[in-house]
Amino acid sequence: MENIDFTKIFGDSSLAMYFKPWVLQVFVVVLAVLLINFAFKIFLRKLSTRAEKTENPWDDAFINAAGKPFRFLVWVIGILFAAEIVASQSDAEIFRAIEPIRNVAIVATLAWFLIRFVKEFETAYIRRQREKNKPVDLTTTHALAKLVRASIFITAALVMLQTLGFSISGVLAFGGIGGIAVGFAAKDLLSNFFGGLMVYLDRPFKVGDWIRSPDKEIEGTVEEIGWRQTRIRTFSKRPIYVPNSIFMNIIVENPSRMSHRRIYETMGLRYDDISVIDDIVKEVKQMLLSHKEIDTNQTMIVNFNEFNESSVDFFIYTFTKTVNWVKYHEVKHEVLLRIYEIVEKHNADIAFPTRVLQVENNDTSVLTKA
Repeated sequence: MENIDFTKIFGDSSLAMYFKPWVLQVFVVVLAVLLINFAFKIFLRKLSTRAEKTENPWDDAFINAAGKPFRFLVWVIGILFAAEIVASQSDAEIFRAIEPIRNVAIVATLAWFLIRFVKEFETAYIRRQREKNKPVDLTTTHALAKLVRASIFITAALVMLQTLGFSISGVLAFGGIGGIAVGFAAKDLLSNFFGGLMVYLDRPFKVGDWIRSPDKEIEGTVEEIGWRQTRIRTFSKRPIYVPNSIFMNIIVENPSRMSHRRIYETMGLRYDDISVIDDIVKEVKQMLLSHKEIDTNQTMIVNFNEFNESSVDFFIYTFTKTVNWVKYHEVKHEVLLRIYEIVEKHNADIAFPTRVLQVENNDTSVLTKA
């Protein structure tokens, strides 16, 4: 920009000293930054409207992730460019930091964009899968997203250190030596981290599963699997925060992955009904075989089982097709009522505890049933 003599415009007043060429240049840079940010905001809004009509989650993630980092980068570059203009008029030491600050800002902004992109893609992918009524493995999705974000963060940190003049090999060597000391100091933290890693790799359970442990008083629905701890919501709606290292040393039962639910019940009839127990057992078995909610491909047993103290017992052992807890109890409810109808149909009845007392009076014995 050519030098302009502002004294000719404003005269010899003191106001003319503030209107120097570099001041105008700084003003133009700031104005350009404002205009670019405004234009980009409008462009991004229109682009976002079009992207919402597509089924690809990549474009949604890219647009949502690019907004803030790009506007931040424009401001940083604009301010540093204005600082270079001012530096041309000054020999202050602070202006020597412009170049490394610009490089670090570019790397940091790129890392910020990539981390936001991974997060936005994770959210968009889960939302699209649910809209299509497709199953989503939240545990694996969250694990991969966290791993990618951690990799981006570490890589960006190393690149920024290299940009500032630090030796990466020296940093890595120091990290190797320091890692031993940190390992001893943060043993529990690392144990929880690797415990979480094993959960992600072995996948004994995932978010949404109902789990329990016979070794610990742990039972409930998994809500979140973090790197340090897992949050489980008990059936009383209380959260339990379990360190991940615990899962490396206990048995975990996952009822959510059962293939069937079992009905195992013992029915006691009166001793007076022993003559019809065979017919009752056969009819109960036939009823189970024809029931649409009973899986006949699984083990099914209906047999007279025991002469009990005050009843003759038979038992049923079968499996339902459903694994849903509520529906299972509805099926069991119906099965037990139909068994009672069969018992009643044969003029039999369910037994209740009885005692037979023999009272001797002189030469007469009286039997009393109680």
